[in-house]
Amino acid sequence: MKIGFDNEKYLSEQSAEIRRRAEKYGKLYLEFGGKLMNDFHAARCLPGYDPNVKLRLLQSLKDQAEIILAIYAGDIEHKKIRADFGISYADDAMKLIDDLTALGLLVRGVVITRFAGQPAAEQFRTRLENRGVGVWYHYPTQGYPADVETIVSDRGYGKNEYVPTERPIVVVTAPGPGSGKFATCLSQIYHESRQGRKAGYSKFESFPVWNMPLEHPLNVAYEAATIDLRDFNMIDPYHLQAYGQTTVNYNRDVEAYPLLKAIWTQMSGDCPYKSPTDMGVNRIGFGIVDDGVVCEASRQEVIRRYFRVVCDFANGTGDKASVETAEKLMRKLGVKPEDRVPVLAARAAAEKAAAAGKGKAGGEIVSGAAIRLADGRIVTGRNSDDLHAASAMVLNAVKTLAGIPDQLPLIAPEVIKSIFHVKHDVLKGASYTSLNLDETLICLAVSRTVNPAAALAAEKLIELRGCEVHLTHIAPPGDLAGLRRLGCRCTSDPRHATTALFTAGQ
Repeated sequence: MKIGFDNEKYLSEQSAEIRRRAEKYGKLYLEFGGKLMNDFHAARCLPGYDPNVKLRLLQSLKDQAEIILAIYAGDIEHKKIRADFGISYADDAMKLIDDLTALGLLVRGVVITRFAGQPAAEQFRTRLENRGVGVWYHYPTQGYPADVETIVSDRGYGKNEYVPTERPIVVVTAPGPGSGKFATCLSQIYHESRQGRKAGYSKFESFPVWNMPLEHPLNVAYEAATIDLRDFNMIDPYHLQAYGQTTVNYNRDVEAYPLLKAIWTQMSGDCPYKSPTDMGVNRIGFGIVDDGVVCEASRQEVIRRYFRVVCDFANGTGDKASVETAEKLMRKLGVKPEDRVPVLAARAAAEKAAAAGKGKAGGEIVSGAAIRLADGRIVTGRNSDDLHAASAMVLNAVKTLAGIPDQLPLIAPEVIKSIFHVKHDVLKGASYTSLNLDETLICLAVSRTVNPAAALAAEKLIELRGCEVHLTHIAPPGDLAGLRRLGCRCTSDPRHATTALFTAGQ
């Protein structure tokens, strides 16, 4: 894989800027934009980027920093899902606490934002407090956004529960966007001010990249990643006016700046920032070492995001406006869905199987799958009475990597028949009994104890991490779980795998 990003250069630039800002105040509230851990969007757009580079930075500051997690009560109530892990924001918050604590970082606790009596949020608070985790409520801010005097009063931020902190840098992070990190920081600063302490604010940012062109593919990829939030990039008018310098920011920060300035002035008499760009600590651009590699990776990310939103629309969880926005962003970069390498290969595999009259069982649709290996080779698979298309693709891929002849089975037919019998005849469950990828991986693990070829192939699974995959159908849960475990980057055509409306066990 060609490298486009230097982590060490970025770490040096970013940590130096954070320390410089922290020295100005007795306490710095540092809002972490994006994901603190497992930032796979950045890793996909910036080849070479360590998805956990932000953790490395925090570890270098761990004696000076502590962490507050913010989570929106509505996301808890509606069980909002983090797409790359398939777990809820609430579960991700708990996982984040475990992971940060294991790394020796101090997690002060959780702020449940915009709390308005949601029962699920109350249960979540009880669940955390019973495990020794501190939890505080912040409420919908009275007067927001127009009435600054009410916002900066005991009826506004003063109504929120104050989180006591001790260290000079307080990192405020969240499972995802829209969690209320910004409001949490301002509320804390208000309480600090009321107690006679001066506190500052900065935003740790990755995207958009302020010192790169507005239409740069990396910035366009950020727009694609936030389609559901209706975010868009724009020139920062306040920075242009203050310094005569063109910089890139995004609409929510630009829209929030006048409010921040007014609130800050109300609290302390003067705002230290002349623009939203001033607020951000973002040295991503200085870590890019090959712009061409980053541009191509970002174009591919825009295509991935397009496939995600069209599948969401097909499933009824997305809207037409998001699809239209994704199409507009692809046109802006001059790319189309078929520019994603595995797409045409997966479709060709499905067409070949359909022409041969293979792969269809009951209500199942003939489906294809393709994976681009790290060395550039394309391996395909198609569904059958025994295997899902993703299962066949993965088995074919590890055979290819291990140099195992195609005709040599990795999983004994008797094992597949036994699972079919249990699923269909004993458990009386699934209508479609072919093995999904998650089941196939378990079978491969068991087979390696008696089959040397399976043992050799199983060791090659690690080489699939980061490989690009495309399916000609929306991945059912069992395939999606398996692809996540393997670390593959998967997209799908917006077509369902079967004609059935309900497919238990798939």
